[in-house]
Amino acid sequence: MNLNGRRQSNNVEDRRGKGGAVKAGGLGLGGIVIIGLIWLLTGKAPDADTLQQMTGTNTEYTDGQDYSQVDVELMTFCRQILAGTEDVWTSEFKKMGRTYRPPKMVIFSDAVSSGCGNATSAAGPFYCSADQTVYLDLQFFKSMRDQIGADGDFAYAYVIAHEVGHHVQNLLGTLDAAHQQMAQYGKNSAGYNQTSVRLELQADYYAGVWAYHDNQMFGSLEDGDIEEALNAASKIGDDYLQKQAYGRTMPETFNHGTSAQRMRWLKKGLSTGSVAGGDTFTPSYKSL
Repeated sequence: MNLNGRRQSNNVEDRRGKGGAVKAGGLGLGGIVIIGLIWLLTGKAPDADTLQQMTGTNTEYTDGQDYSQVDVELMTFCRQILAGTEDVWTSEFKKMGRTYRPPKMVIFSDAVSSGCGNATSAAGPFYCSADQTVYLDLQFFKSMRDQIGADGDFAYAYVIAHEVGHHVQNLLGTLDAAHQQMAQYGKNSAGYNQTSVRLELQADYYAGVWAYHDNQMFGSLEDGDIEEALNAASKIGDDYLQKQAYGRTMPETFNHGTSAQRMRWLKKGLSTGSVAGGDTFTPSYKSL
């Protein structure tokens, strides 16, 4: 991506080294990836001790620590991408006659406390609607690169834009309505999981919409960028991860969408840039 000269968001809080209660939280986009990595490498799901210890590094962060150049660059990158989402969604909401209120982003290490409860890095990047904040451990990007081969700046940007997509859903009322519906179905039921898939695919679509307009505004996309994001989407499909872990798929347990679905909706958003085109709730589930 071409991010030269791009502004950095002021809505980013650095909590690295400040810790948090070590308790596994709910799975966001990254949760299925991180646990999928453990399945891929060990052939089994991680136990509770592994979840608590799993940060991908033996470095103990402390306040005032000098971070590596890679971490410094990743922090700048996160601020720039979040700023890009602010610019795009402010403009898109204005077109809809609405006012966009940007989310905060918290960068943490190891564990964090959020408005939705406590989580470790094992939860991966996640969005909390209670405090309208995206939470991210930079180590997640290194895990994407080293363990599932989903590398590249636009692949990383897709992760952030997906979580911001959940914030867009929250502001539009979609997230709350879906969560109410999921509560009626009951956790782990077919209806619950299918509604979750619809939410996640729409967030993928919104990530594509952001990228379309960010490129229109700033000329940010370069050769190979789209392929990076589509590759990342393919590596975090429920079917891909289950095949790596078990050698088979269990469609009734899907809660994020297949690789093909995730790539299709991301690509659709990238090609159209239309917020209105992201209705993943009206079509039949099989047609997604």
